[in-house]
Amino acid sequence: MAALRDWSKPGRRADLVAAAWQAGETNVSALAEAARISRPTVYADLRSRGIDPDHRPKGTSVITTLSTLDIEGFTGVGERLDAEFDAALRRWATEHPNATQEEGQAEGMRLVGLMDTTYRYADVRDLLAHEQVARAERDRLLHQVELRWEALGTAAAWLAAHHAYVVAVDEARIAIDMWRERAEAALKRPFFCSSPRDEAAYRQIQEAGHPALEQALADLDRTPAQTAEQLRANLDQAHERRLQLAAETARHTQPASR
Repeated sequence: MAALRDWSKPGRRADLVAAAWQAGETNVSALAEAARISRPTVYADLRSRGIDPDHRPKGTSVITTLSTLDIEGFTGVGERLDAEFDAALRRWATEHPNATQEEGQAEGMRLVGLMDTTYRYADVRDLLAHEQVARAERDRLLHQVELRWEALGTAAAWLAAHHAYVVAVDEARIAIDMWRERAEAALKRPFFCSSPRDEAAYRQIQEAGHPALEQALADLDRTPAQTAEQLRANLDQAHERRLQLAAETARHTQPASR
């Protein structure tokens, strides 16, 4: 992205846009801002380099599964915490009939840490996954707006195509607002390990096949309200101009009055 911001030769820009995309930066608005070009130009640059913007590479931070947690019987579901803790402690006591009181207390503390970490992990993972889904849908629908507008140039049924474009704009607005809500919710719920016991529990969760959260947390937009406002402003500004162009086109398609 740094190289993209510093580009000077027009022929080099498309290569840098493609390189940034392939490196994992698939936010079209961010690419447009970095290159100081419009979103449609970003799409054109990507296609000129054989990249389909509809197929976004999945980075390592994308949470692709929300498989059920089962870490020594802990599922991360709040309503089950007490019952799962009691069951885990009973299992341990059955397996260690000769354990001392001190050993039992140490195991109880370990299980408390495992229970708490699993619960917090499940909550944060779900919030991050929902934000990622909403972000992808936001970008997909913003892209759909551009596709619908481009389609107007060759549409046989112009009014139907124009209606599809207007609907796409409305859906994109809704998607931006939905993403902002999900992003703000994810930002409010950090995940951290405050003790070696927590760190051990977090390692255990990952060893069970569940994704680490650090990169997904780092990828969160720190100012979702401002980003959403800018996306809406860009969308509305382009839409207003396009409506003016569409109105001129519509006048030319009207049959001449007698």
